[in-house]
Amino acid sequence: MADTRLIRRRRGPVTLVLRVAVVVYLFLLVAWPVSLVFDRAFRASGPHEGGVGAFLERLGDPAAVYAFNLTLTVALYAVIANTVFGVGISLLLVRYRFVGRRVLSVLVDLPLSVSPVVVGLALVLAYSSTTGWLGGTLQSVGFQVIFSTPGLVLATAFVSLPLVVREVVPVLEEIGTEAEQAARSLGANGRQVFWRITLPSIKWALVYGVVLTTARSLGEFGAVKIVSSGAEFRGETATLFVHNHYQNFDEPAAYAVAMVLVLVSVVALAVVTYVRPREERA
Repeated sequence: MADTRLIRRRRGPVTLVLRVAVVVYLFLLVAWPVSLVFDRAFRASGPHEGGVGAFLERLGDPAAVYAFNLTLTVALYAVIANTVFGVGISLLLVRYRFVGRRVLSVLVDLPLSVSPVVVGLALVLAYSSTTGWLGGTLQSVGFQVIFSTPGLVLATAFVSLPLVVREVVPVLEEIGTEAEQAARSLGANGRQVFWRITLPSIKWALVYGVVLTTARSLGEFGAVKIVSSGAEFRGETATLFVHNHYQNFDEPAAYAVAMVLVLVSVVALAVVTYVRPREERA
């Protein structure tokens, strides 16, 4: 009876008001501004024509193609690195007890609280070929970090580091170690336990973390702004392309590229939500 009364109470006018308030808040904060980007991407502006043809022409600009290729390259390396190290860190935090474990957990969350601009400055201090602690040494062997693709990868990997970890850790804690211990008791080694027991158990958390990492990597701006020269055909990622062209009053091109970035992220999240098992979606 108590549960029934609670459910009925949740269906009352207070719940309706809360739902409307949440919907309006999300509409004003997310849906409406994003829809305006879509609208501007196809709209004519000044001497620029509108429509699908003009939109595709803006995306076909060599500078835009270069920016997308660089962004995808950087995102690919950052996602691979954060997937591998994210799973390793998750296992370390959940399956082992050691001195400094809490410090490691705090360091994992650090990118969520530190401004990406600060991240970029920190990377410059560490890896700049002129003033960086390691940059000069790396430069002497012909490996440049800042103002090159490795710097972009480092910056992107830094800001997206926690996303895989924070998706996988709760699942590892929930499944426990019983199945893994049973497999070991039957003679399975560590590699077999990971591939046959642990990985299948965390696969959807890992997939979702990878998707979030990809979306975050594609949209990173602050950190890459610091570590990249940001010029056309020289370190200009898609987000820097949007910024530069908007600042140079080429708004149609900026909106077109911005729309693609939003669309990729939305589609990725929608696909993952759809393909996840129904019980996990609930």
